[in-house]
Amino acid sequence: MNIIDIFENQKQDGYTTKSDDNSIPKLSDLRKTKLTLKQINRLRIMNDVRTLEHEQKLKSVQNQYKTTVPSDVSI
Repeated sequence: MNIIDIFENQKQDGYTTKSDDNSIPKLSDLRKTKLTLKQINRLRIMNDVRTLEHEQKLKSVQNQYKTTVPSDVSI
């Protein structure tokens, strides 16, 4: 969790929903589960959200740690 998440109460689509199947697979479940198109689209959206958050985080870090160039340079 980032500090930004605490201050921003905006819920972004692409993470978890109430309709998610959070059941734990048991040892007797031998078959491999297949991904549906809905699940694949949600994974794609999650990836897009993560890359957007990463880019925003990089921009904020660059703004925090950028160096100021003095306008009056004398040699």
